[in-house]
Amino acid sequence: MVLFFALAYSISWILWAPLWLPAFGVHGLPVLPYHHALGAAGPIAAAFIMSWREQRAAGVANLARQLVQWRGQLLWIAIALAGPFVIALLAMLLAGFFDSTAGIGGLRKLGTSREFPQFNAIVFFLYNLISFGYGEETGWRGYALPHLQHRFNALWSSAVLTLGWALWHIPLFFYRPGYTSMDIGGIAGWVASLLTGSVLLTWLYNSSRGSILVVAIFHATIDIVFTSDIANPLVVSLTGALITIWGIAVIPLAGARNLARKERQKIAP
Repeated sequence: MVLFFALAYSISWILWAPLWLPAFGVHGLPVLPYHHALGAAGPIAAAFIMSWREQRAAGVANLARQLVQWRGQLLWIAIALAGPFVIALLAMLLAGFFDSTAGIGGLRKLGTSREFPQFNAIVFFLYNLISFGYGEETGWRGYALPHLQHRFNALWSSAVLTLGWALWHIPLFFYRPGYTSMDIGGIAGWVASLLTGSVLLTWLYNSSRGSILVVAIFHATIDIVFTSDIANPLVVSLTGALITIWGIAVIPLAGARNLARKERQKIAP
C-alpha cells in the first residue's frame, strides 16, 4: 500500500508541478489546457502499475473489467448518478424557506461552471467522469480499498483511505482557488467531508460488487454539484450537510463491517 500511494502522489504531484511550483518561486514551466485534470492520472496509473506488479495480466484485466462493470448494477448506477442532484434539489428547497433569493431557481445553474463556461452540462459531466471520476476512483476504490478491506472492516478502511486521499491533495493548497484560502478550521471541515464521501463511496463500491463505474459516476456527480455555478452559499452549505447526514446514516443501516448488505470487496496483498 505504501508503494501504491507513493506512486500515486509522485505521478500527480509531478504533473501538477507547473501549477504549484510558482508558489515556491519556480516559474516558466509550461501549463497546458485543463492542466489541473492531468493530476488525476496519478491514482489510476498507480493502480494499473501495482495490479501488474502483483498479478500481471490477470490483475490488469480484472481492474479494467471493473471500469465498465454495469450488468446487474443499474440501481447503484442510478443512485450514483441521481443521488447528489436530488440532495442539491432538497438543499435548494430548504434554502428557499430561509432566503428568498435561493430556492429551486438555482437548478438552471446546476451543471454550469465559471471555470469552464464553454462546457454544457453533458460535457461538464463527461469531463468530471473521465478525469477525477475514473482517474481517482480506479486508484482509491478500485485498488486501495479492497486491499485495505482485507485487513480492516469497511468503516476503518474508509477512514484510513481518507487520510491517504487527503494527503494526495497537498499541492492544491498552493494554487487551487478554494484550497489556498482555507484556514485550520476549513481544512478540518474539508477532511470531514472527505470522510463522509469515503464512507458513501465504500458503500457504493461494496454494494455494486466492486464496480469502479459506479463510484466514478458518483465522484463526478458530487464534483458537479459542488463546483457548479450555484451562487447562493446557503445552498452549498445545506447540500454539504445533507450529504453528511446521508453518509452517517449509511453506517448503522449498512453496518460498519461491510458498509453494504453484501460481503465487502477484499484483495489479499
